[in-house]
Amino acid sequence: MLPIFTNPDHAQTTILRRAAWDEQPMPAAVLDGIERIFGQRLTPEQAVATVLADVRARGDAAVLEWSERIDGPTPRGSGAFQRELLPVPQAEIDAAAASLDPALLDALKLAAQRLEAFHRQQPTGSWMDVTPGGVLGQIVRPLARVGVYVPAGSAPLPSSLLHCVIPARVAGVREIVVCTPPDRSTGRPAPLTLAAARVAGVDAVYAIGGSQAIAAMAYGAGSVPRVDKIVGPGGLFVTLAKRQLFGVVGIDGLPGPTETLVIADDTADPAIVAADLLAQAEHDLLASAILLTPSRRLAERVQVEVSRQLETLSRAEIAAASLAGRGGIVLTADLDQAVALANAYAPEHLCLLTAEPWALVGRIENAGGIFVGEHSFEVLGDYVAGPSHVMPTEGTARFASPLSVADFVKRISLIALGAEEGRRLSGPAALLADGEGLTAHAAAARARL
Repeated sequence: MLPIFTNPDHAQTTILRRAAWDEQPMPAAVLDGIERIFGQRLTPEQAVATVLADVRARGDAAVLEWSERIDGPTPRGSGAFQRELLPVPQAEIDAAAASLDPALLDALKLAAQRLEAFHRQQPTGSWMDVTPGGVLGQIVRPLARVGVYVPAGSAPLPSSLLHCVIPARVAGVREIVVCTPPDRSTGRPAPLTLAAARVAGVDAVYAIGGSQAIAAMAYGAGSVPRVDKIVGPGGLFVTLAKRQLFGVVGIDGLPGPTETLVIADDTADPAIVAADLLAQAEHDLLASAILLTPSRRLAERVQVEVSRQLETLSRAEIAAASLAGRGGIVLTADLDQAVALANAYAPEHLCLLTAEPWALVGRIENAGGIFVGEHSFEVLGDYVAGPSHVMPTEGTARFASPLSVADFVKRISLIALGAEEGRRLSGPAALLADGEGLTAHAAAARARL
C-alpha cells in the first residue's frame, strides 16, 4: 500500500531526501554480476573504467568483446569477434519503418513534428553589437557530430531517440549517430527504434549498449566515429561511463531514475492522480512517484485507487516495489507548504492538479517540467507534447534544464575593436594585469599605447 506521511518534516528525511550515488548500497546481485564478467569483485566505477580503457586502446574489437561478455552472444557476434562494427544497413531501417502498423508510424511522425515545432521556437542566433569603437558579438555554431544513446532495457524506447535527435537536427548538427542495445535473439535493435531513427533522420545506428557504447562514441572505435557530444538517458553503467568521460567528450547530464511529484488539492480526481503516479512507478524499481496534498480525504482515496489500479497493470510488480521503496503521499499544511517542498525537492516532472494550477506556476522555481492541470499529464510529455522528455533528475533541476537546441550548439565570442578603442582600453587592462602580477600581460597592453 502506498504510504501516507502525516509529518512533512519526516517526509523530508525519507522519501523527499536526496541521496548521492555513493551513499546508496550497491545490490549484491550487481556486484556478483561484475565478478562473474570481470573475474574479480570490482566496484561499478572500476568495471566501467576497465571497459573504457580497453575500448580506447583496441576500438571495435574491444566493443564487440565486451558486448558479448556482458550481454551474451548474438547471432552476429558469437564465436570469433568481428574486426568491424558496421552500422545497421539503411535498407533494414527502411524495412522496419515499412513494417510498422501505420497508426504507430503516424504516432512517431506526430511526435517528431511536435518536437520540431517546439524546439524551433528556442533562440540560438548569433549577434553583433557594432559601435564606433568596434564590434563585439557572439557567433553560434552547431556541433559537427553528436552521439545519442537510446536505452532498451525491458522494452525499446523509440521516444527517447526522437526526444534527443530532433532538437539536435533543429540546431543544425551535421551528423547524428545512435547507439542502442540489440535484441539478443536477432543482434539488431528493435524495429520500433529503427523506425524512429528513420523518422528522425539519423545518419547511422549501431547495435551497441552499455558503457562500451559510450566509450565507442567518445573515443571513436574504428567503425564508430568519434562524436563531439553524447546525449540520452541510460542505466547505471551508462551513466557512470558518461561521468568518467566528462571532459573527453561533451555530456548532456547524468540522469538518474525518473521521478514525478504531484501537487493536488481536494478538487483532484483520485483516479487520475493514482494513474499518473503509477505511470511513473512502472518505469523501474528506483523510480519516484510522490503526491503532496493538504487533503487527507484525497490522500486516502488515492491510496485506495493505487491499490485497485495496480491489479490491472502488466508491470504491477515493478510499480508496487517502486511505490513501496521510493513513493508516498505527504500531507501538507496547505498548498504553500506543498510548493515549498516541491521547490526544495526540485523534481524532474512536477504535475499541478489543483483547482487553480496557474496560480502556482509563477511560484515554481525548481523543476524539469511543469504539467499544468489534468489534461497536461506527464505521459504526454513523455511522447507527443513537444518539449524533450530528457529532463534533469536527482534534484539537478536546481541548476540544470531539459535537453534543448542550446545543448547542440557552441558559442564563439567575437572581438573586433578599432585602433582608438584598443588604445583607450589598454591602460585599464595594463593596470589590472599589474594588479595580478602578470607583467607580460601588462607589457602587451602598454605596447598599444
